[in-house]
Amino acid sequence: MDRNTGEHSSEEHSIEKHSADEHPGQHGYIHRKEDYLKRLRRIEGQARGLQKMVEDEKYCIDILTQVSAMTKALQSVALGLLDEHLSHCVVQAAQTGGREADEKIREASEAIGRLVRS
Repeated sequence: MDRNTGEHSSEEHSIEKHSADEHPGQHGYIHRKEDYLKRLRRIEGQARGLQKMVEDEKYCIDILTQVSAMTKALQSVALGLLDEHLSHCVVQAAQTGGREADEKIREASEAIGRLVRS
């Protein structure tokens, strides 16, 4: 997203469209969408606060403490989304069986791997 205009780049639009096309239907997190948005807005505020701390040349340990808090908040969102994905998308695919089930399990496994490495 362009910081000055607030518009998404063509690459971001392509990624969003591609993901929506690949995964039609309602996503597992929809019933908690507002909660996730609220939490992400709070994290966005934390990121702006971190930028200001650096601009204001605050003490390193204070900045690192805030980075840790923001990281924990992002991990919490990620784990919630993963849980929603497993209990909704993966369960539905497993009930259907076949290639879709294999694909959803592979996706979940890769997502877990990314979370563990981050």
